[in-house]
Amino acid sequence: MRIRDHRGDDEPEISLVPLIDVILVMIIFFVVTATFDARSVIQLELPRATGEQVDAAQPLVVLVNAQGRYFVDDREVLRDDVESLKATIAEVAGSDRERPVMLRADARTPYQAVVTVYDALGQLGFRRIMSATASPATPGLDAGASP
Repeated sequence: MRIRDHRGDDEPEISLVPLIDVILVMIIFFVVTATFDARSVIQLELPRATGEQVDAAQPLVVLVNAQGRYFVDDREVLRDDVESLKATIAEVAGSDRERPVMLRADARTPYQAVVTVYDALGQLGFRRIMSATASPATPGLDAGASP
């Protein structure tokens, strides 16, 4: 009669289910506690300039990212032509042409994209246009405005 050796069957196992549970709880915690900011959605590297910071009451914000894509307040302009940009600006701003406009363009933005924004704003009748810049001592997204 042959006697079987059961010592090989008692191998230790690592259960991954508790580890997965802990990781899922941590992910949920970080997602719920994270602060969502409009500036963190679109990464811009603003050009540097010296000057005083100007506070304007609720300006219309036009963003141009490094690839030349346009965003008016929180709405993305789907095409990059002047007419689409004008239509989006007019829809967001309504009939108030005295509202100040804050142009926030990435330092790496093609110059043509910035000129297109100025052209669209001029054709719509906006005259109070500010360009957002970062101070030379403070790199990053903290921006002041120079008229």
